[in-house]
Amino acid sequence: MPLIAIVDDDEDVRSAVHAVLKSDGFSALAFASSQEFLHCGKRSETACLIVDLEMPGMSGLGLQARLAADGEHIPIIFITAYGNERMRARAMDAGALDFLEKPFKDETLLERIRAAVGT
Repeated sequence: MPLIAIVDDDEDVRSAVHAVLKSDGFSALAFASSQEFLHCGKRSETACLIVDLEMPGMSGLGLQARLAADGEHIPIIFITAYGNERMRARAMDAGALDFLEKPFKDETLLERIRAAVGT
């Protein structure tokens, strides 16, 4: 199965999303920050990113911009508890696949991931 990376500073969210992905058969890795993901050595293997919008240090939008600047086009699904239309538009205009507000249904996230990776 494709590798899905979760980047969220909230440990409970990371654990919950990781469990959902694993139970659906996905290979998943979880990271507490954008920097942790950037330095993990798995960027080229990552088929889809689930990224929190607001995090200490580099935000989700910052991670999206950094990947684009590095020429890496990993599909990104943003998740956030603090979304607004301006942030949604910014993320989507920069190429995000989706922008889900917390709490979201597990099946909604899984549907978006399946569409992103073609399974």
